Amino acid sequence: MTGQGDGRPAHTGGGGHLERRLGVSDAVVIGAGSMIGAGVFVSWAPAAEAAGTGLLIGLAIAALVAFCNASSSAQLAAIHPESGGTYVYARYQLGPFWGHLAGWGFVVGKTASCAAMALTVGAYLAPAHDRLVAVAAIVAIAAINIGGLSRTVFVTRILLIVSLAALATVVVSGWSAPDVDIARLTPIDAGVFDVLRAAGFMFFAFAGYARIATLGEEVQDPETTIPRAIPLALGAVLVVYAIVAVTTLAAVPTQFLAAADAPLRLVVDAGRFDGLGPFVSVGVGIAALGVLLNLIPGVSRTTLAMARRRELPGWFAHVDEARSLPLRAEFAVAAVVIVLIVVIDLRDAIGLSGVAILSYYAITNASTFTLDAAQRRWPRWIAIVGLIGCVVLVVSLPVSAVVTGLGVLAVGVVVRLLVDQWGTRSRSDDNAA
Repeated sequence: MTGQGDGRPAHTGGGGHLERRLGVSDAVVIGAGSMIGAGVFVSWAPAAEAAGTGLLIGLAIAALVAFCNASSSAQLAAIHPESGGTYVYARYQLGPFWGHLAGWGFVVGKTASCAAMALTVGAYLAPAHDRLVAVAAIVAIAAINIGGLSRTVFVTRILLIVSLAALATVVVSGWSAPDVDIARLTPIDAGVFDVLRAAGFMFFAFAGYARIATLGEEVQDPETTIPRAIPLALGAVLVVYAIVAVTTLAAVPTQFLAAADAPLRLVVDAGRFDGLGPFVSVGVGIAALGVLLNLIPGVSRTTLAMARRRELPGWFAHVDEARSLPLRAEFAVAAVVIVLIVVIDLRDAIGLSGVAILSYYAITNASTFTLDAAQRRWPRWIAIVGLIGCVVLVVSLPVSAVVTGLGVLAVGVVVRLLVDQWGTRSRSDDNAA
């Protein structure tokens, strides 16, 4: 639904506008906070199971695909500084169908990510009551977000510091282990497909930078801020992940990592500072809360953008003027996450998220490919590599995850087609009357 000459939505009917209040440092903190606390604490086990020491190559591949996606997101965000990410970009660059598919993929993938992070909180803080703790975490995060985005940035800074402190403890403890050995990083005996599957799991650790792109209506000078913030956040997080990866592989044999529910706790327990294990568990729980603090608003912004165009119920398009927040969308997302927590396990949530989010980024790269030379900030081949990388990583994930993820995406497409058909018939009937 459009209301302006350029095809952009008219924000009417209870809509309202979001306030531009975030600078580069705020956006970097939100991006880093959305990444650190996700894969760095939960992806090592499935990646090690898939490729053993080959997970290091998988990490590098995941980082390369993430960089390509980040550059595409940054270019598109500078041209289309609105909330909604690739849902908005693809509509303008490829057409409404692809925009809808991207938006649906983002909502599905990030909602699954929210469930995975909440379950991580429960698994580390109270394994015997993990689902109950996960639900409580979602309720607490929703309450914090009601305080407004500035408060969210403040809390995210604190949680990011705690997360980095926990990771620093892991690294120091790991290198203090009596049998730590850098030689454990070799040999790499995994096949190409195994490495790619590890990369698919490790990509889960980098997906948080999309949160920056969804802040198009809430950052100052978005044409400059977003392209600067995304690479800065991604680069900083990659350095942290590389250090943790090398430490983890040197301190603990991969067969133990693959079987662990809390792989970084194994690293601490292997060292001379094993008494700090509980601190790391608490740090992991807090870090996951930091991810949730940014994931839920990110999903709600895409929901807001889709509702503004009537691709989701218009009820979700409302922005609370007092708080400058889409509260209805945030509460709806939190409710769906709670349902997923009850019915899904952690690894299934990661697999579903990977398929949906990689599909989302494939559309991101395809959208960037259509930009002309004047709009381009990076070479076109980067978008091509990103598109191919996303497709390859999707098909490398477990078959069950691929089938479920693509099935859910297909449901979204079918529902949209049915709604469009029903709307066309309704208008025809009205005209006939």
